Amino acid sequence: MNRALRRFRGLPLRSRLALLVATAVAVAVAVAAVVCWFVVRNALVDSLDDALNENRVSDNWVRGMIDGDGQCRQTIVGQNEATPNLFKQTVQVIDPAGGSCTVLGKQSIEPTDQDTEVARRDISSAYHTATAADGSQYRVFTYPLEGTPYAVSAARPLSEVDDTLNNLALVLSVVAGIGVLGAGAAGLWVARTGLRPVDQLTAAVEHVARTEDLSLRIPVEGDDEIARLSESFNSMTASLASSRDLQQQLIADAGHELRTPLTSLRTNIELLARSEETGRAIPPDDRKALLASVTAQMTELAALIGDLQELSRPDTGAGDGDGDAGGKIQVIPFHDLTRTAIARARLRGPELTITAELAPWYVRAEPPALERAIVNVLDNAVKFSPPGGTVEVTLDRGRLTVRDHGPGIPADELPHVFDRFWRSPSARSLPGSGLGLSIVARTVRQSGGEVTLEAAEGGGTVATVRLPGAATPPPESPAL
Repeated sequence: MNRALRRFRGLPLRSRLALLVATAVAVAVAVAAVVCWFVVRNALVDSLDDALNENRVSDNWVRGMIDGDGQCRQTIVGQNEATPNLFKQTVQVIDPAGGSCTVLGKQSIEPTDQDTEVARRDISSAYHTATAADGSQYRVFTYPLEGTPYAVSAARPLSEVDDTLNNLALVLSVVAGIGVLGAGAAGLWVARTGLRPVDQLTAAVEHVARTEDLSLRIPVEGDDEIARLSESFNSMTASLASSRDLQQQLIADAGHELRTPLTSLRTNIELLARSEETGRAIPPDDRKALLASVTAQMTELAALIGDLQELSRPDTGAGDGDGDAGGKIQVIPFHDLTRTAIARARLRGPELTITAELAPWYVRAEPPALERAIVNVLDNAVKFSPPGGTVEVTLDRGRLTVRDHGPGIPADELPHVFDRFWRSPSARSLPGSGLGLSIVARTVRQSGGEVTLEAAEGGGTVATVRLPGAATPPPESPAL
């Protein structure tokens, strides 16, 4: 059994479907054939019983075949003038003691208890099946012979029914065989037709695995399960293609951004190394400038690598647990976090004035990630503010605005400010990796909020961060 099951599971799917369909049809046809056979058999037996009842011999003729001692005068075989159309029947006379004599027919049939009960008038009549002396089956109808203490038993061979049933069984077998073969062929055709989209999907997956061609799309027809599977495959390949393009773009952009500080760092180090090798000292001021440049470039590289690590974190969303930046999502005071970020921004721009109006607001976020995002927004404002300028920070009901009075961002550049490594042409000479606002957008989105950047009235830029939350902390705010 297990071996057959393993062999069945080893067949192709379309073969298994065709086999299952053929098996189901075979079982259904077999059950229908058996039921039909029994129904027809019962109908034929009932018809034979009716024929025995309707074509029974004359009671007077039967009485004439019995002498005064209750013995049959003779056994009549075949047909004579007194018994027209009855030569197929076997007629016996049954006495109350169970004895019998054959008055018509070729075979004698042993009386049964039912025949004796009819002779004794215990029952009015009886139908039953009995076996003749030669072993053949007969259908027997026994009824009382009026005016005598006897009963008459009329019997006809069941071969009349069996021949018809054998022919019916042959016809049913042929029809069932044709039906099973047709069902198998139909099942194979249905399996091939139904699995054609699966074959296309399989071929597409194999093609993608072989060539890594993510531009392949499967035609979608209808709205059934196969169509939804095709749509899912197309969506998956589109997402993979987009992810691969973004990855390649990130690698290219990162390589481009890393090349500049590395080239400058290499040049400065080579100058210092050549000075040591040749013994020609670099003037102190120039040496100091070279070391300061090396330090600045190393700092820039460290910041760029940190930004790349931040962007490489999984985009888990606001409802997940641990973050890779070292913090868990928890309820935190947005206003306190902003105040801390403002203190850090003042250290980076001591000549600037940073005003703050912070209303209490509590949000669910990762404290380190959200603080870094706010610092990036403030750093961006500090970087583009003129010397002695003012940066205005306001937090009101979850809406944080940071306004600077710098040169502003041209309207045609605003759609690109959150792109990775994008830097305004006017800001190429300023320090930075072009990843700060990308990190801000990512962090705010993970916290369930949104961030925008737009031109301010009268000049400058306004950055707006909106985060869902509440003005009062919940009763308990454990880390999730």
